Amino acid sequence: MQNKKIAVVISGCGVFDGAEIYETALTMLRLDQQDAEVTCFAPDTEQMHVINHLTGEPMEEKRNVLTEASRINRGQVSPLTEARADDFDAVIVPGGFGVAKNLSDFAVEGSGCRIRPEFSELLQSFHSQKKPIGLVCIAPALIPRILNAGVSCTIGHDAATAGEIDRMGGVHISCNVDEIVIDHEHRVVTTPAYMEANRISDAAKGIFKLVDKVLDMAG
Repeated sequence: MQNKKIAVVISGCGVFDGAEIYETALTMLRLDQQDAEVTCFAPDTEQMHVINHLTGEPMEEKRNVLTEASRINRGQVSPLTEARADDFDAVIVPGGFGVAKNLSDFAVEGSGCRIRPEFSELLQSFHSQKKPIGLVCIAPALIPRILNAGVSCTIGHDAATAGEIDRMGGVHISCNVDEIVIDHEHRVVTTPAYMEANRISDAAKGIFKLVDKVLDMAG
């Protein structure tokens, strides 16, 4: 049987201004364990800002999302504009504030957010081809806006973020860290990960289930 081809979208490097590193690494690990062929993508654009992860304070410097994302996957990351749903069986998006700051402005605008066009168009293309979409941590919050549909999804139990999802027309379903929510109609799989996790092994349980389900749905 041919190995599944999976696109992974990385929003930078570091939980507070980019992709959550543990979530991304766990996603990549499980995909590798399942013998999937993975290609990583990131937007070739400046980050919203740079955060000192020791202090939590903004830094007076600029960084590029694609350059930072390349740190996670050992330099093997392509510009998001080159991603084509035609080339893959599914797409997975790890979380981290980069999703809400670099792939969108959800961190600032909430339910009134705008999505980076190349990211929105990519996920819409996967959806139109009925190929599964896996979203981790905060990433599910964007899917009602991207698909303009009442997608069922989860970010765990955070009431404020769940409210923003509902305001965008999504259907939020509360979920523990070790579980997933599956919207069979829209072929979207979500898990809370570090929206709920207290340790990396907690996050791994839900992420591994999400990856396995996405691969299963990819046929």
